[in-house]
Amino acid sequence: MPELPEVETVRRGLERQLSSFEIGQVEVLRQRAIAAPKEIDQFRAGLIGARVGAWSRRGKYLMAELSRGGLPAGHWGVHLRMTGQFLWLEEPREPCRHTRVRCWSRQGQELRFIDVRSFGQMWFIPSGHECSSVMTGLQKLGPEPFSAAFSGTYLMQKLKGSVRPIKNALLDQALVAGVGNIYADESLFAAGVAPQRRSGSLSLVELERLRQSLIEVLETSIGSGGTTFSDFRDISGTNGNYGGIAWVYRRGGQPCRRCGQPIQRERLGGRSSHWCPNCQR
Repeated sequence: MPELPEVETVRRGLERQLSSFEIGQVEVLRQRAIAAPKEIDQFRAGLIGARVGAWSRRGKYLMAELSRGGLPAGHWGVHLRMTGQFLWLEEPREPCRHTRVRCWSRQGQELRFIDVRSFGQMWFIPSGHECSSVMTGLQKLGPEPFSAAFSGTYLMQKLKGSVRPIKNALLDQALVAGVGNIYADESLFAAGVAPQRRSGSLSLVELERLRQSLIEVLETSIGSGGTTFSDFRDISGTNGNYGGIAWVYRRGGQPCRRCGQPIQRERLGGRSSHWCPNCQR
C-alpha cells in the first residue's frame, strides 16, 4: 500500500501537472471506485466543468480544491488504498483492464486512475461541506509526522502502559498519520529499537529518537520519489527509488548494511516485520 512518501510524491505530481486543469469529461469504469456521492452521475456532475486547484494530503488521503468561475466548487478526494495510481497522458491511449476512472481536459489530455485490486476510492465533496464530513476516515487520523503535535512527549502520553509492540503502534493511523509497514520498519532500525518492544517500555529519549528517525526516513523517501516494490508509480509512470537504499525492509536473510548480521523477518500483528537483532534492542 502506498504510504506517506508515495502519496506525497503523487500529490506533488498532481499539483505540478494539473495546474489550471479544467475537467471537460469524466468516465467511471468501475462504480465501486466512487465512495460518494452514491450516484455516479452526481460525482461526474461535481467534477465536470471544475478547475482543479491546490492538492493537499492528510495521512494517505489526497484532496484537491475545485472552482468554477473563480468561486469554490467543492473538493475532489482520493485514497489510493493498496494499488491505486494516477497516470497522466498527453496523447490518447487505450485504457488497460484495470482502469477505473478517466478525466479529460478540454484539450484532450487525460488523467487516468488505475487500480489493480480495486480498493481505491474517490469522493466529491460539495462546496460548504468539510472534507471530513464526507471522507469520514479523516476524523480518525492522528497528527502528521512533520507536525509540531507529533513529539516525544505526545508519544509518551499515548503509549504509557501500552503492551502492544511498538511496530504495531506505529501502524495505528490514530497515533500518527500516514505511516505503514515500510517506514515503520525503517524508522525503528534507524532508532535502534526492536519492533517487538512493548510500546510502554520506551523511554522519552528513545521515543524522541524514534520520532526524529521517522521524520528523516520519510524525508529521504520523499526525496527518492517513494518506494516501488510492486505497484507504486508516480503520475508519469516512474518507479520510486527508496527501495534500493532500504536498511531492513524486504531484506530478510540479507546482511545488515551496518553490522553484517542477517536481517530477521517475522510476522507481528499479521504484518511482516524486518529488523537487525544486533542493531535493534
